[in-house]
Amino acid sequence: MLESIQGNQIALAAIVLLVAFVVWWVWGRTKPKPQKREYQDVLSEGAEKAARNTALIDAPSAATLVTPAPVVGTMAGVGEVVAAAATEEAVEAALAHSASGDDLGRIKGVGPKLKALLHSLGVTSYAQIAAWTEEDIARIDAQLGSFAGRATRDNWVEQARLLASGDTAAYEARFGKV
Repeated sequence: MLESIQGNQIALAAIVLLVAFVVWWVWGRTKPKPQKREYQDVLSEGAEKAARNTALIDAPSAATLVTPAPVVGTMAGVGEVVAAAATEEAVEAALAHSASGDDLGRIKGVGPKLKALLHSLGVTSYAQIAAWTEEDIARIDAQLGSFAGRATRDNWVEQARLLASGDTAAYEARFGKV
């Protein structure tokens, strides 16, 4: 083995140099330091740190909240204004009729908005709904907008008949708790 090492001294020296170069390349090289970024602004030229901070605090905000002016004189948003006014009127009508009519909110499927809409259409009692015919349901459905079909689907007529008669046991057996 000693003879093979002596015969290949040049190759062995080359391998040792190669290993040393790889070790230097991986660990010994100095890595370049990241360049420090310098920010320049008007206040950094000759200003003390405290004076600069005070100036930044006292300066007006760069981001100001700009609220757009309301659009006047165009047709933008007319639908929203009309819908809001109609909803207000329906709620006012519901409040005005609530003292004189039944609580239509006890009918399953009738929430506050639908109750207000029904009051605005003049429907205020269980007896009125209990007396509806197929034609009445179709006429009311046409006026319910996005609530169309609820009277048939939720069976309002049968619910109203049971509530108008005061038979809460039969109502609860068929539709659940009042």
